[in-house]
Order: sequence, then C-alpha cells, then structure tokens
Amino acid sequence: MPELTPELKAELALTARKLRIAVIRMLARAGSGHPGGSLGMTDVFTSLYWGGFVRHDPHKPHWPARDRVVLSNGHICPILYAVLAERGYFPREWLDSLRRIDSHLQGHPAMQKTPGVEISTGSLGHGVCAALGMALALRQGGRDSRVYALTGDGELQEGLPWEGFMAAAHYRADNFCVIVDRNDAQIDGRTRDIMNLEPLDLKLRGFGFHVISIDGHSFEQIFAALNEARLIKGKATAIIANTVMGKGVSFMEAEQYKWHGKAPNAEQAAVALKELGAA
Repeated sequence: MPELTPELKAELALTARKLRIAVIRMLARAGSGHPGGSLGMTDVFTSLYWGGFVRHDPHKPHWPARDRVVLSNGHICPILYAVLAERGYFPREWLDSLRRIDSHLQGHPAMQKTPGVEISTGSLGHGVCAALGMALALRQGGRDSRVYALTGDGELQEGLPWEGFMAAAHYRADNFCVIVDRNDAQIDGRTRDIMNLEPLDLKLRGFGFHVISIDGHSFEQIFAALNEARLIKGKATAIIANTVMGKGVSFMEAEQYKWHGKAPNAEQAAVALKELGAA
C-alpha cells in the first residue's frame, strides 16, 4: 500500500502547486475553459499519479496491464492535461495550444488526439458508465487493473451515472472506484439549489457502494481513502472528495461557481500566479 511519508507529502504539495500554475497559464492563454474544478481536483490527481496508486507507463499509453483513469466530467480537462504533460505523456509545449483548432488538447478529452486519455468524455454521465465497462472487461480478462472514474457532483444530477452505479453493484465491481468532486458548485450556482443531491453518501450506499467521505485537499485523507478502496472486496467504492472550487487562488475560492467555466484574463492570471508562487 502506498505510504504518505513527510518527504512524499512535501513533494506532492510542490507538484500540486506546479500543476495549478500550469492550469492557470494554459487557460489564460486559451481565453476560455474551466478553472474552478481543475484547481479543485488537483490534489486528488496529484495523489493518484504521484502517490503510487495508478499503474501506468507514459512511454506505453496502451499498455494492457495499466490502471485506467477516466475523467467523466471532461470539462475540467486542463488539470488532466497538466498531469499527463508533467508525467511525460506528451511535450509540455502542447499545453500552449489548449482549445485551438486542430490542437492535441481540445476543450474536452479526445482519446484520438491525446496520449493518456482513455476515452473521449464531456457528455455528462457517459464517462462513468464507460469506466465501469472497462472495469468489468478487465476483470473478465483476468487482469488485476483498477479503474478510477472521476466525476463532478453536478454530473450526478444526470440519470446515466446512477444506471452505471446500479450495474456496478449488480456485478460487484470491486476494481471500480468512483471519485466525486463534491464542491457543491456548477455553472448556474450551488448544486443544492439547482438539484439537491443530499444525502449523497446514503444514496451511494443504497446503490451498493462502499462509501468514504474525505477532505479532497488533505493528502492524508486522500491516501487513506485510496488505500481503503483497494482492500474492499465484493463491491465498488465511492470516494466523496469535498473540495473547494478554484482551490489555491483566493478570488476564485471566494466566488466559487462563478469560476466554473470562465478563464482568467491577463490581470487575473497574474494575481493567481503570484498567489501560487510562480516564478
């Protein structure tokens, strides 16, 4: 089981800061995109890819024995792109082309264009179901690979994820781990006001999941949850990661949902980068 040592925690914090800087820079350059959720899920992504939880090989993106990470709420792909570039799936220079026509890095993940992207996502709910299909296929093929499906809480207002959750329970998909970005924010406001999800933990338990609720910015809690998920047999795991939209940038944290889908302008980006300690 991966262990969070003081040295590793310090490295993770530095990596997360570097990733947040990359997110701000690419979105400011593109002039459009989704900073709030990207910054909010940075610590989870950092733990997955630098904490030893995802078995992968950047030089062999289609390695059959790899674990799969599926970003179902594909609009927060800037953080996924920053991670993949930093891990060596493609040159960092590609980040400069975010959202341009014919770019390798589109506004939602495209598996045909971007190494390390498991499936094209963006139509909300579809990624969760595709990830479950991967998990079942891997198990049927005798592989011990795990599949992590990252989803937003606003995405759970769709019906499709719940069909997938029901199937995960029916097929006892214990190699399937759903991580919910629980920031209570979506493009029109608070999820509690648009379509209340509570009690989310009880609903997921009712659908047959082993449920863990954590602070999505605590490396200790993220590590503990991911390690616990590995030990659960006979059922899928859902990790509810309580996060702050725009984490690391004070004015985004203060305004929350307003930064769901609005890129910072040059002045705002400069403030954000200074707060993040960019050189």
